Amino acid sequence: MRYVGRLTLEGSVCGKPQAASSLHTYHVFVRVATSLASKPLSYNLQANCLQYKQGLSEIREECQELVLSDGQVLEIMKRLLTELNRGLSKATHDTADVKCFTTFVQDLPNGTEKGKFLALDLGGTNFRVLIIELGGEHHFDMKSKIYAIPQKIMLGSGKQLFDHIAECLANFMIEHDLSSERLPLGFTFSFPLSQRGLTKGYLVQWTKGFDCSDCINEDVVQMLKDAIARRNDIQLDVVALLNDAVGTLVACAVRSYNCRVGLIVGTGSNACYVEKVENVELFEGDKPKPYMVINTEWGAFGDNGALEIVRTQYDREIDSHSINAGKQLHEKMISGMYMGELVRLVLVKFTKSNLLFGGKGSDMLFERGTFFTKFVSEIESDKRGTFTGCRQVLDELGLSHATDQDCVNVRYVCECVSRRAAHLVSAGVATLINKMGQLSVTVGVDGSVYRFHPYFHDLMVEKISELVTPGIKFDLMLSEDGSGRGAALVAAVACRDR
Repeated sequence: MRYVGRLTLEGSVCGKPQAASSLHTYHVFVRVATSLASKPLSYNLQANCLQYKQGLSEIREECQELVLSDGQVLEIMKRLLTELNRGLSKATHDTADVKCFTTFVQDLPNGTEKGKFLALDLGGTNFRVLIIELGGEHHFDMKSKIYAIPQKIMLGSGKQLFDHIAECLANFMIEHDLSSERLPLGFTFSFPLSQRGLTKGYLVQWTKGFDCSDCINEDVVQMLKDAIARRNDIQLDVVALLNDAVGTLVACAVRSYNCRVGLIVGTGSNACYVEKVENVELFEGDKPKPYMVINTEWGAFGDNGALEIVRTQYDREIDSHSINAGKQLHEKMISGMYMGELVRLVLVKFTKSNLLFGGKGSDMLFERGTFFTKFVSEIESDKRGTFTGCRQVLDELGLSHATDQDCVNVRYVCECVSRRAAHLVSAGVATLINKMGQLSVTVGVDGSVYRFHPYFHDLMVEKISELVTPGIKFDLMLSEDGSGRGAALVAAVACRDR
């Protein structure tokens, strides 16, 4: 940024003040340097500023709808809090978009857990099987393997899905000489569930590209047990059912006693938090323990129109072409399943408006699903003023004719989309932190967007700091081993408390 400051009077670009950490920082000096030797500095600066203004001003104006104002963020927090309370209330739970399901997880690991525990972590196009051996005092040994779920199974029957999972479980146990043992298993199932107990949960709806038949309103633990029984070659005790957000919270709670929020920003987006049991009206059992982990299922926030103040034409197009139109609208503005496609839709519009690539696109650019979310991270990972990652992406999309100005503009679009996602997540996390009222809170985080985007963590820290109640301290902790380890730990706690 200091190069821009030297050329343009105290950090202004073409007369527009720019903060060093601003999303909109652009490096004019790259273009100025190319002809500096042949023309006077003032001439080059004028010419390049004119080009800069022409190339960027319309892009910035068109992207403005992707930039959330402070007022909009505060209004989103207010509306989310209303929906959280509606989800917790017995009178309004059925009509609430943010369901706030009880998880029946009331105890966290204390380091005394011992034994072997299996974990199954299902939440996307891949799932993971783990074996964890706990030795007490937070000692553990873990082995795991990732298995793919073909799309034909994701869109097939529930029986096909759970038979595939059971087959992979059996193969894992044989591979690790565990088939003769009867082991407890923690099952992470990262789709909206209505739980009736720690080992009983009914699927509310599929998300993240799944649409298996004969599963809605069915007990997924029983479906897993039935699939295992059909094989007759392994024996397991399913002792805990949870989702990835709860698994992340539990895994991080081993490292930080103050961990009270579990957050997922990956293929999907969700959060859980620790609530006072007196506020959990749907929990009808004995209440000797003061707290309960609540699975918010905040991906559905906005399904009733609460997010219309910030949804754009691109969000509506994403939704209209999804397999669950009208649902999970909050998730569709944030998660890795949709972020790349959001960027692509913006680039397509700007290309057709002659604002990008000289109005000349490519077949791949105009094809749905070709701009992967990983491209956003790769483009934003370029050092300012360089375009190595951006050009690799554009070349892959058949856009090798892109100019440096196009690269600048493409990065700006990526930044707008990812920054909006980070601010929406931050608004949600700050709402949960403020609701709990704890003076110090650790947020356990997992998910590919948070892990691999170069600035997502920093954007969140900056925004949450602005939004939490003064005096509250927080930190974001990356979950080292994902939600699978959390599933095994919940299973261990369940066995410990028997």
